Amino acid sequence: MRVFVTGASGHIASAVIPELLGAGHQVVGLARSDQGAITVENAGAEVVRGDLSDPARLGEFAAGSDGVIHLAFDNSFTDVIAAAASDLAAIEAIGGALEGTHKPFVVTTGTLMLAIANPGKLGTEDEALPGGPRIDSENAAIALASKGVRSSAVRLAPLVHSDLDLHGFAHWIIVAARRHGVSAYVGDGANRWPALNTRDAASLYRLALERAPAGSRLHGVESNGVQFREIAEVVGRHLGFPAQSISAEEAEGHFGFPLSWLVGLDNPISNAITCDVLGWSPNHVGIIEDLELGHYFDLPAA
Repeated sequence: MRVFVTGASGHIASAVIPELLGAGHQVVGLARSDQGAITVENAGAEVVRGDLSDPARLGEFAAGSDGVIHLAFDNSFTDVIAAAASDLAAIEAIGGALEGTHKPFVVTTGTLMLAIANPGKLGTEDEALPGGPRIDSENAAIALASKGVRSSAVRLAPLVHSDLDLHGFAHWIIVAARRHGVSAYVGDGANRWPALNTRDAASLYRLALERAPAGSRLHGVESNGVQFREIAEVVGRHLGFPAQSISAEEAEGHFGFPLSWLVGLDNPISNAITCDVLGWSPNHVGIIEDLELGHYFDLPAA
């Protein structure tokens, strides 16, 4: 397959592109900057230039492909509503270009949406939410199944981790601990956060592209979740700081926006349907073992 990948110079794509190439696919990667283009080219993919601000151009690239994996998203958190609107416009443009072709189109959302809607409830793949930022994007993608597109949505864990991760939430947690001299968790820290190794995410996206049924919601998690306190304890031990409980009110000062809104969420997630439908099974190291390897602490302090 000739696969168009958005966000091709980012963290997830750094594993997805080699995964696709290793399976015999061709990759056309979207890059918005000169440095991004070099990264995509060095990964072995063909480069096209553009970004989410030009959805019509995204549609043109999609029309020339055999399938699309949409990874791009504005994660600067400067304007969450605008970022979600841009994502929705991109999905609508790509989906419109693929209508009636029965080509695969894999989009990306997150499991934390389920925790915000139903805190503490075990999230399953058959659970759909009515609407909201990023939820609208997921629902738009799923609706394409009725228009002749083999669409699927990967709900990624908030902690996608590996030595390929240079800017994700694991780093934010470590930076906050370094800044304050304490590795914090909210309340008793028993709330669960799911995680997924980047390389397991790559195999999930490839399998979704190759075989996910139209209209599938898929869960990119390696387990039901790890207690946030356990994550904080590993971070504290590596940095030589105490792991300490803080209140929800203190979280903003410690973690900053948007992490302070999220760290107290209880987000248990099942991947049972995903594993069954795709024959997928995460087999790389989990988040606790990955933190214990130490590579997250070898990077310079931010």
